[in-house]
Amino acid sequence: MNSVKGIICHQHRSFSSLPWISPLHFLKPKLDPPPETLLERRRKPKFISHETAINLIKHERDPQHALEIFNMVVEQKGFNHNHATYSTILDKLARAKKFQAVDALLRQMMYETCKFHESVFLNLMKYFAKSSEYGRVVEMFNKIQPVVREKPSLKALSTCLNLLVESKQVDFLRSFLLDLKNCHMLKPNTCIFNIFIKHHCKSGDLESAFEVVKEMKKSSISYPNLITYSTLMDGLCESGRLKDAIELFEEMVSKDQILPDALTYNVLINGFSRWGKVDRAKKIIEFMKSNGCSPNVFNYSALINGFCKEGRIKEAMDTFEEMKNFGLKQDTVGYTTLINYFCRFGRIDEAMELLKEMNDKKCKADIVTVKVLLRGLCGEGRTEEALGMLNKLSNEGIRLNKQSYRIVLNSLCQKGDLDKAIELLGLTLSRGFLPHYETSNELLVLLCKAGMADDAVVALFGLAEMGFKPDHDSWALLIEFVCRERKLLFAFELLDELTTNERENFVPL
Repeated sequence: MNSVKGIICHQHRSFSSLPWISPLHFLKPKLDPPPETLLERRRKPKFISHETAINLIKHERDPQHALEIFNMVVEQKGFNHNHATYSTILDKLARAKKFQAVDALLRQMMYETCKFHESVFLNLMKYFAKSSEYGRVVEMFNKIQPVVREKPSLKALSTCLNLLVESKQVDFLRSFLLDLKNCHMLKPNTCIFNIFIKHHCKSGDLESAFEVVKEMKKSSISYPNLITYSTLMDGLCESGRLKDAIELFEEMVSKDQILPDALTYNVLINGFSRWGKVDRAKKIIEFMKSNGCSPNVFNYSALINGFCKEGRIKEAMDTFEEMKNFGLKQDTVGYTTLINYFCRFGRIDEAMELLKEMNDKKCKADIVTVKVLLRGLCGEGRTEEALGMLNKLSNEGIRLNKQSYRIVLNSLCQKGDLDKAIELLGLTLSRGFLPHYETSNELLVLLCKAGMADDAVVALFGLAEMGFKPDHDSWALLIEFVCRERKLLFAFELLDELTTNERENFVPL
């Protein structure tokens, strides 16, 4: 008994020395990781790839923010910018004319190890040409070799020459050509010669252009092609030398056996139409058809324009229908040409019918079409319809510009319809457009003279917020009328508004 009791006591002492474990411990399910671990995992930054960086830069409206994105992504471990990311940010900055930032990135590119393509510089050349910085156009060409580490291609050379020729920058062109000759980079092929011919034709120096053609014919690699002849024909037509243009056309076909295309024919159609020989232009289209070259929309549009200029609207409409029967879709240019003719002769209802036809055929009117119609409606005193068109077209997604609103606002001021003019001014300002300076001053004066000083003050406040400053006469008249009506508070508020804007716009030298 004692022995049994001893064993039990011994077992009890053994069990009590072990840690007690609840049976529930074995039934408890396995827990998820602590919430902190999951949160940390969510907060771990995602790696931004080149493709994502490009999309972010493209969709960022503010160029400065786009540059910040460009600089931020390179801080990622293992990320290096490449041609595509540089090309995207440079395009964004150049489009916004942030050329100082462009220069900083170009200097940075000199030390990058990635492979660049010259397309970056071709794009920048075009932006600099648009900004009239022609020295920078040449500079971009010269940067190709040190950054791309290859000689500029013929395309780069042609782009640079073309931009200088198009802009009529003779001094820059001469200097650039001299540098090319000194560096032995100028290749006297057809492409380069064609650019020189374009330059001479644009300058009206046709004799020099034909001298270049003589040089071209001395070598097989620079022999004149279709572009050469088309450029020369265009120069001759521009100068009214239509007979010489036809003779050159015949020489091209018979002697050099170069077949014309629709663009070459269009040079002649435009030339004859411009100089009042539209019947001859029509014969050229017939010649095209009989020689296996199908007329295009531009050929027909040029002919329609020629008929309209001569007041032969029936023939213009017949040509328009022929174009449809030929399987060509009437374009905006063709419709606008006819609409312009109808508006010019007061046939507004017919012009509006053509606009309706355009909409039915899914041919979208452009800003030129809109301005033609607005002038036509206002010219006939139909300003109510013009106002309705401004609202309707804007709601339909057609982007109107400042001139569109100005046409109608001028008309309302001339008619003395000041209530509608005030309403339109509010609409114009709400859409981010500041009316023409003279129109704004005229409206303020008219409102004062009509005893609508309160409206004039409200109008001036709205204009001033957009940066408008009235001229001396308008300002003096406005203050005079406000004070005459004993509304001195208005006068002080006006003065305060204008002086505040003056201080905000002041830039210390």
